Amino acid sequence: MRHYIKNRYEWGGNPLISHKTPKGKGSITVGLPHFRENNKEDMNILVTGANGQLGNEMRIVSKGSKDKYIFTDVTEQDGVETTILDITDLKAIKKMVKDYNVKAIVNCAAYTNVDKAETDKEFCELLNAKAPENLAVAMKEVNGLLVHISTDYVFGGDAYNTPCKEDQKGTPTGVYGLTKLHGEENVKKSEVAYLIFRTAWLYSEFGKNFVKTMLNLTSTRPQLKVVFDQVGTPTYAFDLASAIFTILENRKFNGNTGIYHYSNEGVTSWYDFTKVIAELSGNDTSDIQPCHSVEFPSPVTRPSFSVLDKTKFKETFGMAVPYWTDSLKRCINNLMNV
Repeated sequence: MRHYIKNRYEWGGNPLISHKTPKGKGSITVGLPHFRENNKEDMNILVTGANGQLGNEMRIVSKGSKDKYIFTDVTEQDGVETTILDITDLKAIKKMVKDYNVKAIVNCAAYTNVDKAETDKEFCELLNAKAPENLAVAMKEVNGLLVHISTDYVFGGDAYNTPCKEDQKGTPTGVYGLTKLHGEENVKKSEVAYLIFRTAWLYSEFGKNFVKTMLNLTSTRPQLKVVFDQVGTPTYAFDLASAIFTILENRKFNGNTGIYHYSNEGVTSWYDFTKVIAELSGNDTSDIQPCHSVEFPSPVTRPSFSVLDKTKFKETFGMAVPYWTDSLKRCINNLMNV
């Protein structure tokens, strides 16, 4: 795995993405740092949570960028350069912004243990709500940009049967979703120039995630039961990182402050997700059966339908979004060829 990761870091780049000219663009939001699409002025961009799934993908897609990326986390990671930064410390953030002349921050850091959050509310609120506020304050002071990652878990309290839109009321069902919603609200209240991307069911070649867990279980267990009554869309972290990188690299954030939804295209359940993982990996000996969520008791009621409507993202930025099985195949091929 380490050899594979090293190769991906060295490769860098982002995939070919089809573009079209967004309609009705050209106005600049007050307070938003303005860069022309073809402007050669470079930016220093700070990435938090750089050792997580999305942060590691940001390392890869930004390789070769004319902008300078500074990758930060609270701990170091073997094989890559990491600058230590505690984003709960506003003074430390401001110092780093000043020292490195940072003009944009991509916040990939978060408290993501949904079940544990129920008994760790204070720290979850600190990392998911107060820390984004700190980053927003630091960027506001230098007229910079904050790119913040949020989640489909801000929804779930109401019954939905159509894809969730950006202006839909947040109805979180647990501490994790509530603190992420608080983080969004804090960023908006700061009046910083911001892009908030809500995503869902994130996976990658890095860290712990559903895809890697199911690759292991479908190859080692004769039978599995997986819930079929929770429906959403998986997101390959590489695709999300590529989208963020493209927006930053081409200065497509001009005039487009706001909340956007990004997951891969399509709809599936955790059960169907598992079936496709097993099929693509060749793990066809495990008997995978559907079950209800109540068969796996949890302190949190997870969203039963959290498909995200990506129309606003596609129309604003003119990017195609990969279909979920196509991206899953790419990730599994990478993992299988380690």
